[in-house]
Amino acid sequence: MYRLSFSQLLVRYAFIALTLAASAAAFAWAAGWIHWPGQAALTPNRLIDAFERSAGKHPGFRRNHAKGICVSGYFDSNGNGTALSRASVFERGRTPLIGRFSAPGGNPAEDDADTTVRSFALLFAMRNGEQWRTGMNSAPVFAVRTPQAVYELQEAMQRDRRTGRPDAARLDAFFANHPETNALRDWLAAHPPASAFYNARYYSIDAFRFTNASGNMRFVRWSVVPDASYAPLDTENPHAKDPDFLAHDLEVQLKSGPVRWHLMLTPADAGDPVDDATRAWPAEREQHRVDAGTIVIEHAQSQIDGPCRDINFDPTVLPAGIAPSDDPLLAARAAAYAVSFDRRTSEEALAALKGR
Repeated sequence: MYRLSFSQLLVRYAFIALTLAASAAAFAWAAGWIHWPGQAALTPNRLIDAFERSAGKHPGFRRNHAKGICVSGYFDSNGNGTALSRASVFERGRTPLIGRFSAPGGNPAEDDADTTVRSFALLFAMRNGEQWRTGMNSAPVFAVRTPQAVYELQEAMQRDRRTGRPDAARLDAFFANHPETNALRDWLAAHPPASAFYNARYYSIDAFRFTNASGNMRFVRWSVVPDASYAPLDTENPHAKDPDFLAHDLEVQLKSGPVRWHLMLTPADAGDPVDDATRAWPAEREQHRVDAGTIVIEHAQSQIDGPCRDINFDPTVLPAGIAPSDDPLLAARAAAYAVSFDRRTSEEALAALKGR
């Protein structure tokens, strides 16, 4: 396998970091994060600082979803998605993809049994050079609606130096001030986490604007529904005592063959919220969802040197035919992910320099 020289590695990291920094600034401006001097403002850097305070600093790792595993495979489109979007990914045929399974949180050493949500990120690499990047969670709604509330939640989750745990009173105060968190908290209470990465359903959470070849526009959320039957995590099972059982179980499963999900596109109807990730759409919307094809995962690789390592799963990297909604979390995610990427790749480059 061809390996980059040390100087080439540094140039690559520098170029990517500068590109993403520019993107972060653009999205921060669009999201209204950047203010004139003297005005208080939440910036992408301040947001990532808050993640570091709540989870600790772990150089070289993502500031959220720090622990994960790379996967690769393809999307086998059946052509049905073209009714909603002209994006070439929905044309009948096969599109290569690179993905990453993870769980929310900034600690790469966290035990899998302590996590309540599974996450699935994908990069679809289309024949025309376009990409579609998406990050999905195993819960259909998000905790809070705005970037400011994300920041406040991270501040509330900071660990007490004596106990090593978040302060319960501080968290309770945050939840009392943010009743929108009840939707996710209630959903998690009724839906135990899946026992594996490959038997969980994953949701886009945010809405996106789809436009088809005729110019018709619909807002859409999507989910990926596994062929494997859901099974709840049993923390008393000896299997769950392995702190990395999610990745290990996936690797074992893939030795028996690929794992699959159906990509389901759910259009909004009039009055459905398309700019608020804390509010679910009515259940009857699922009656009109479109099965766009099958996501097939064939291989898993370590995140240390696997194909997903250098990918920033920015959900605003979209092909023609898909565009962001006005959900404020989308611009925030794009800007914050870029800062996280810049920090971790800079740390990798610095470590490489010290190790010469």
